[in-house]
Amino acid sequence: MGRRKKIVQECERLMDNPEHIRNIAIAAHVDHGKTTLSDNLLAGAGMISEDTAGEQLAMDTKEDEQERGITIDAANVSMTHEYEDTNHLINLIDTPGHVDFGGDVTRAMRAVDGALVVVDAVEGAMPQTETVLRQALREGVKPTLFINKVDRLISELQEGPQEMQERLMSVIADVNELIRGMAENMDDIPEDWTVSVEDGTVGFGSALYKWGVSMPSMQRTGMDFGDIMELEQNDKREELHERTPLSNVVLDMVCEHFPNPVDAQPRRVPRIWRGDADSELADTMRMVDEDGEVVFMVTDISMDPHAGEIATGRVFSGTLEKGQELYVSGTAGKNRIQSVGLFMGSEREEVDRVPAGNIASVTGLRDAIAGSTVSSVEMTPFESIEHISEPVITKSVEAQNMDDLPKLIETLQQVAKEDPTIQIEINEDTGEHLISGQGELHLEVITQRIRDNQGIPVITGEPIVVFREQPQEASREVEGQSPNRHNKFYLTVEPMAQEIVDAIQLGEVSMDMPELERREALQDAGMDKDTSQNVEDIHRTNILIDDTKGIQHLNETMELVLEGLQEALDDGPLAAEPVQGSLFRLHDAKLHEDTIHRGPAQVIPAVRDAVHRSLIDGEVRLLEPIQDVRIDVPSEHMGAASGEIQGRRGRVDDMYQEGDLMVVEGIAPVEEMIGFSSDIRSATEGRASWNTENAGFRVLVDNLQREKIMEIRERKGMKLELPQSIDYF
Repeated sequence: MGRRKKIVQECERLMDNPEHIRNIAIAAHVDHGKTTLSDNLLAGAGMISEDTAGEQLAMDTKEDEQERGITIDAANVSMTHEYEDTNHLINLIDTPGHVDFGGDVTRAMRAVDGALVVVDAVEGAMPQTETVLRQALREGVKPTLFINKVDRLISELQEGPQEMQERLMSVIADVNELIRGMAENMDDIPEDWTVSVEDGTVGFGSALYKWGVSMPSMQRTGMDFGDIMELEQNDKREELHERTPLSNVVLDMVCEHFPNPVDAQPRRVPRIWRGDADSELADTMRMVDEDGEVVFMVTDISMDPHAGEIATGRVFSGTLEKGQELYVSGTAGKNRIQSVGLFMGSEREEVDRVPAGNIASVTGLRDAIAGSTVSSVEMTPFESIEHISEPVITKSVEAQNMDDLPKLIETLQQVAKEDPTIQIEINEDTGEHLISGQGELHLEVITQRIRDNQGIPVITGEPIVVFREQPQEASREVEGQSPNRHNKFYLTVEPMAQEIVDAIQLGEVSMDMPELERREALQDAGMDKDTSQNVEDIHRTNILIDDTKGIQHLNETMELVLEGLQEALDDGPLAAEPVQGSLFRLHDAKLHEDTIHRGPAQVIPAVRDAVHRSLIDGEVRLLEPIQDVRIDVPSEHMGAASGEIQGRRGRVDDMYQEGDLMVVEGIAPVEEMIGFSSDIRSATEGRASWNTENAGFRVLVDNLQREKIMEIRERKGMKLELPQSIDYF
């Protein structure tokens, strides 16, 4: 019997014992060594050869990932590990580190109970380290820390034991500071989740040279940092690997310190599900009951050329089996499961059944998208998975041959299904297909996959940046009138406090919440009590407050009012860009007695008119997306690096030395950062490394407003005259 078959059988045997299951994700900043570390764990579990581990990058299963040397899609693998004479089943997800693929990290966190955060010993905690920690803690996932590339401190930086210890302790302190700050308001965490060497929740090592240590492993093997430095300096890395193999240290840490589903689900279910906590269904999820009703949360959709669409996710209760007919949240009818399996890296192994507490992959759920709740009874779905950043850059995609058009549309719809952080807009009027994503690389990868995997030759347009519109001050009360002049609406708008906008973006406030809970969340974010009681609608990051008193027929017209509001907010008055961060108040309305005279054709234009007028009166401005930029560069190229930021309408906020490199930190508009990678390479002779992180939106400077508005209006085929009332540019 082949080795792989044996491992699959062992996994099947362990699936029924949730106490011995660990569901974990490996997460880190880009290039800190997650996939290399995963290779070591696979080799330790006997799934790939020891010799090629670290170079094989088995979890980068797609060709373009191997070519680019980065992880693009989260990849799943199930393996076994013996700890304290008991065999454990470990379901591992290797996640991407690049900021453009952060959506995969957020979705992976929904499926797991523990996150192994990897940090480069030389670079320390970086912006994306903070983001992945936030993603983990928001989902109630427990972190542990592995400090990778310790060999670089010894061989490259030639640090002595004292210096090395100080540097490692400062990395741990930084990570703990992040955890403390984020876990402050989390009442459902029973113990302290900060990491420490003494507890054994911190490991050190080198994924490339396959050795690792932690406090428990040092006590077990009798090795200390002195021995490690000696072996590393004398190039005896092979001996180092044999005496303290990385996979044992990390997998022991996973088995000892990460919660199993029985411990984790009672805490996690109330966090991600707002259904009735006293129901039988809630009980079966908390108990990880494999005999209960099936509840399966889809966290990832991928395409397999042979099996078709594969839905991967976490089984919270019940047992998945072939042939079951299950409901998919938000769709009518049932879907029939065609096969159930486990992922072994790039291969998927079919099994007969997958019980609660495991991560499974299923075919046949044609209606499911990433984030769907799949169940054997109709139920309240899980909370939607909130992505931290929103799309900031758009490209148009056209098929070279008209014959490929239907196939291209189908492929684009598939892309949006697989990756919810991508937005697809098919414009019937202009025939354009617009893809919006998290960054240049994100869109480049998607278009390359359409070309290579689907064989559709496509032409892509220049990248377009997504702008927003927002009022800058409170408006006066304005009137919106219906075409028949029988209906009038009176509105004001004011800019909303950033804390409230953040709360909406992080999913802490939404219209799906019970009213009382929403009120409290808004008041916590700084909204006054009276206002929070009258919230009628939340659209994107805008809120409508109903301040009217006893107006006849308003209740039955309210749905049309909301439709008009949403339409007006999707296309702002300046350049038809989405409006954000605005608080609208409906003060009064005059409605015609007769239903026929206050239908959609009357109410929607009236509300739209009032919304746009109030925005113009509140001096609406264009906002542009910005990015935090960090460049690491040798000191002689520091001037060129900071010049690259300043020359792009950016601002340098800080410069400091770290090791032998200078670090330049600042912010710059996304629009100006297009093509940054080739410019910074040539400016610094290829010696700079950099990363960017989306940092929200800021008001575009006044002298560029009119020019930019005209440019967008022209691109969208709109009239080039602004309404007369916009006289403040």
